[in-house]
Amino acid sequence: MTEHFGNRFPQFYITTPQPCPYLPGRYEKKVFTHLLGENAVALNNVLTQSGFRRSQNIAYRPACDGCAACVSVRIVVDEFEPNRSFRRVLARNEDLNGEEKPARATPEQFSLLRVYLDARHAEGGMADMTSLDYVSMIEDTNVMTSVVEYRSPPASDEEKAPLIAAALTDTLEDGLSMVYSFFDTSAEERSLGTFMVLDHIRRAQRKGLPYVYLGYWVADCRKMAYKMRYRPLEALGMNGWERHPA
Repeated sequence: MTEHFGNRFPQFYITTPQPCPYLPGRYEKKVFTHLLGENAVALNNVLTQSGFRRSQNIAYRPACDGCAACVSVRIVVDEFEPNRSFRRVLARNEDLNGEEKPARATPEQFSLLRVYLDARHAEGGMADMTSLDYVSMIEDTNVMTSVVEYRSPPASDEEKAPLIAAALTDTLEDGLSMVYSFFDTSAEERSLGTFMVLDHIRRAQRKGLPYVYLGYWVADCRKMAYKMRYRPLEALGMNGWERHPA
């Protein structure tokens, strides 16, 4: 890492133990550093490749005592071939328009996020997020990031195409990192969460980037199980990134 930052080696810190959001009865600690200044983009690249995740201008990864359940995973883009189920999801969403936009928070995005949180994560850590919190989540960063907005066709020519899903996405030197995504939970038939991952694979392919980073997978956490559907998948372990067994 020193070859990227010379004498400006980032300082790392450890959080105090907090209840684990993935495994009941356990506690988590995180190691983190700040993504600030002229080295923020390079640091975000190196740390994401080392298993860190980004939240605003913070990069963090678990550092729990006696536990290594959180495993960083990424999709190998060039070898990915959608199965029949994925092809159906893509077909159901052919009418959507996905547009990459600068990382600027909008009231429309926040309204959709609030509906999503209330429906899916009412007890989660983001349940009390305010509009100002959302602005910080999207805009408080110095890295290469954007918001991909997905809109469905308008009901008439006079109406604006409604926002149906959105993804905060970092562009790295070797891939796309899906920082956070949310969607209209009433459109269950569209499988929008799955569609956004599939669309990011296509976006990475068009950009010539080899990976889509999905964050952490936890074997005993049911809400993380969907990440194992995207094959081939690499997981970060003691020997670096290795192909996860099917």
